[in-house]
Amino acid sequence: MDRQLYAVQGVEKILSPALLFFRELIEKNLARMLEIAGSPERLCPHVKTHKCPEIVKLAWSRGIRQHKCATLAEAVMLAEAGASNVLIAYPIVGPNCLRLAEIVARFPQTKFAVIADHPLAVEALSSAMSQARLSVDVLVDLDVGQHRTGVPPGEAAVALYEKISHLPGLRPGGLHAYDGHNQQADLDERRRAVDSIVRELTKLLEQLHQRRLPVPRIVVGGTPTFTSWAAQHLPGLQCSPGTCVLHDANYARRFPDLGFVPAALVLTRVVSRPSADRLTLDLGYKAVCADPPAGQRCVFPDLPEARQVLHNEEHLVLETPLARRFQPGDTLMAIPAHVCPTCAMYDFAWVVEQGRISSRWPITARGRLT
Repeated sequence: MDRQLYAVQGVEKILSPALLFFRELIEKNLARMLEIAGSPERLCPHVKTHKCPEIVKLAWSRGIRQHKCATLAEAVMLAEAGASNVLIAYPIVGPNCLRLAEIVARFPQTKFAVIADHPLAVEALSSAMSQARLSVDVLVDLDVGQHRTGVPPGEAAVALYEKISHLPGLRPGGLHAYDGHNQQADLDERRRAVDSIVRELTKLLEQLHQRRLPVPRIVVGGTPTFTSWAAQHLPGLQCSPGTCVLHDANYARRFPDLGFVPAALVLTRVVSRPSADRLTLDLGYKAVCADPPAGQRCVFPDLPEARQVLHNEEHLVLETPLARRFQPGDTLMAIPAHVCPTCAMYDFAWVVEQGRISSRWPITARGRLT
C-alpha cells in the first residue's frame, strides 16, 4: 500500500476509532467501474459496502442511475438519495412484504425490484402488493454455484418466472445471478467460471423466449468477477460490483488485476505500550470487522510488517520492533480487510479531500429501520 495516499492533516481533534473516506480515491474507483463496464447503463452497483447517500450522489453525477441493495433500509436510503431504479437483492418474506409495499408507495419516483426463488415467496409478495394496489418487478434469483439462495437455471426457474408473470402486483423483471463463490486468484480461472455460467444463462434465456416471456435485464456478479462479466454480451446485462467502490485490503491483495484502490480507512490511536515491542490500539473488533481470521483483519500502511497478536472488543495488540517510536496518543491508519461490515459499525465517515479533513458523510443505512 502507498502510505502517501493516506497522509491526512487535521486529525488531532477527531475521536478514535473513526472511519475515514478518501474522496479522491472513491472517485477514482467510480471512474474505474465505468471504464470496466463501458457505460453507466451496464452498472447496477451494490450499496451494501458504503450505505452512504453521498456516494450514491457521486455515482449519479457519473450517470449511474441503477443500484442494488440488500436491506429495506438501504432501499429507502437509495430512494431518498434520488436513485431511479433500486433492486433489493434479498428474498422478501414475512412482514417485509408489507413493508416493501409501504416503501414503494412512499417513493413513486423510484422503480423498485426484488429477487425471488420460491413460489410461496412470490405469492406472499403478490398478496401484499396487490392489496396496496401497487406493483413491483421481480427477478428470478438463480443459484449458479454458491448454494446460498436461488433456483438452478432450468425448468424450475422457467416455471417460477412464468408464475411471476401471472400474479397480480408483480412484473417479470429479469434474472439475478450472483457468483460469490468465484474468488479464484487467477484471472483466467475466474473468466472460465463466468463463461460456464453464461452457457447456462443462454440456455435459460432461450427457454424463456420460447414461452414469450420478457427478460428486461440480467443482473450479475460481484467485485471479483466484475471484469469477466463486463466482457460478456448477454442482452440486458448489468454488472453489480459493490466492494470496489471503497475496496479493502483483502480484495487489493487477492485481485490486483481489478485496478481498484482502498478508499476507506480507520483512524486509530496507541492507548498503551505494554512492552518494548508491543503497541495496543483502540481498534477492537467493534471498530474493524472480525470475520477475516485473527491476525489478518487490517493492514497498517505505516507498519506493514506488524503482527496482530491479540484482538478483543476494544483492543488490538501489535507486535513490532518499531514500537519504541510510538507513544500513547499517536495515530495510525488501518485499512480494513473486510470493509463492508466495518462501515456498518459507524454512524458517519470523516471525508478526506486533498489530504485534509473536509466534512463528514452519514452512513445512513447502517441500521435495519428507517
